[in-house]
Amino acid sequence: MTAWDVLRGFGELRFPGDPGFDAVAPVNRRFAATRPATVLSVRDTADVAGALAWARDESVPVVPRGGGHSYAGHSAGPGLVLDLRGLSGIRVDRGSGLVTVGGGTPMKALYAGLRPWDLTFPLGNSDTVGIGGLTLGGGVTTISRAHGLTCDALVSTNVVLASGEVVTASATEHPDLFWACRGGGGGQFGVNTSFTFQARPAPAGSTCLVLWSWPHAVEVLATMQEIMLAAPEEFSARIGIARAPGGDGVVSVVGHHLGPAAELRELLAPAFAVAAPDRADIEDRDFWAAARYLHHASEGGAFAVRTRCTPHAIGDAGLEALVRAVEKWPGSGNPDGAGAALFAWGGAIGRVPVADTAFPHRDTKFLLSLDTSWTEEDAPDVVRANLDWLHALHAETGEFAPDASYVNFTDPDLDDWRGAYYGPNAARLAEVKRRYDPDRCFSSPQGL
Repeated sequence: MTAWDVLRGFGELRFPGDPGFDAVAPVNRRFAATRPATVLSVRDTADVAGALAWARDESVPVVPRGGGHSYAGHSAGPGLVLDLRGLSGIRVDRGSGLVTVGGGTPMKALYAGLRPWDLTFPLGNSDTVGIGGLTLGGGVTTISRAHGLTCDALVSTNVVLASGEVVTASATEHPDLFWACRGGGGGQFGVNTSFTFQARPAPAGSTCLVLWSWPHAVEVLATMQEIMLAAPEEFSARIGIARAPGGDGVVSVVGHHLGPAAELRELLAPAFAVAAPDRADIEDRDFWAAARYLHHASEGGAFAVRTRCTPHAIGDAGLEALVRAVEKWPGSGNPDGAGAALFAWGGAIGRVPVADTAFPHRDTKFLLSLDTSWTEEDAPDVVRANLDWLHALHAETGEFAPDASYVNFTDPDLDDWRGAYYGPNAARLAEVKRRYDPDRCFSSPQGL
C-alpha cells in the first residue's frame, strides 16, 4: 500500500491510464501536457476535508477542479486534482427563492434543475462550465446588465480550508472570506463545496443573431457601441469580428433582451441603418429557450484569450486597428478561428461599489476579448504564429484600452496580473489569502 492509497477512503482514485482519468483533462488543449499524479473524485464535504488533510501532511500540491474551463489550465496540476463533479446537488426553497448548489455543478445540470421552478440567477452559457469557477471569478452573463454578476446573487458558500476546517462564508460569517469569494478567482482560498444564491423569476425576452459582411466592420462596431452605451440595462450584447480558416471575415451581434422582439428591433435599428445585415434572426423567447439559443458551441482544441476592460467606447482608430489585425490572422486548423469581441457591461454591474466585492471592474462598459485557436495537430510554427499574433494585438490595444483584465478569462501571459485582475482590491485579497491559506496550499502560476 502506497501513501496515495490512503486517498481511496475519500472517493474514487484514478492514476494515469485508469479509465476516466483523462476525463478531467483541461478543456483548453493548450495545456494538455499538464497531467496530475492522481485524480480523486470526491463525494461530499468530508471527502474534501480528508483529502486536503492528507495533501497537507504529505506536502502534495492540490488543485480543485469543477468544470475544467480555466483558460490558463489552472484546473490541473502535477500533484493531486480534486474532481468536484460529484458535488452536484441542487436544492430550491420555493418560499425564499434560495438555491443551494453543489460546488461541482455544471451549467447543464443547473438549467435543468432550475427550469421546473422557473427561477434563475446569472448563469453561464456553456453546458460544462462549473458553478465554482463562474462564481468565484465574478460571473458576467447575458443577463448581468439587468441582474448583476453571478457573485452578486451569492448569499453564502461552504468552504473547506487548507487546514481541513469547514466554514460557512456569508455577510455575517467570515465576511472577509465571503468578500474574497465574490470575484477573487477560483482555487485561491479553499475548496467551495456548495453555494447558496438568491434566485428570481426567470424573465421572458428575446434574442438576436445579426451578421454583416466584412466591409461594414468598423461602422457596425462603432454604431453598436453607441447603441449599448444608451441601451436599457435589459439588453446585453456581444459584438464581434472573426475569421475562420479559409473563410472571409464576419461581423456579428449576439444579444439577449429582457423585453419583446419589437423593442429589440428598435434598439438595433441604427446598426441596420448603417448597413443591411446578411442575416438577422430576432425572436421572442422565454428564458429557457433563450438560454438554449445563446448556448456557446466550440470545436474545442487549443486556444488563447487576452482581455482588456475599458470604461468607454473604443474610437474609430482603435476599431480600425482591430479589423486590420483580424484580417492578418495567420490561420490554423481550428474551425473556431480567431477574432475580437466587445462584451457590453454596465447597468447593474456598475451599481455595486468597487470595494463591496473582490470583483473590481464595476466601471467597465466593454470587455474587449481577443482570441485565437489551433489544433493539437498544428505544427509548432503555426502555434507560435498564432500566439505572436495575439500578443502583438494585445500590445497594440494598450494604446486605447486600460491594462485591466477579467480573471475568468484567465491569461497566463499577463505580466502585471495582480493589478490587471484585481485593481484596487489586490492588497485586501492578499491579506485574506494570508489569513485563510497562510502556507499557500492552494497555489498556481497566478495564485495570490
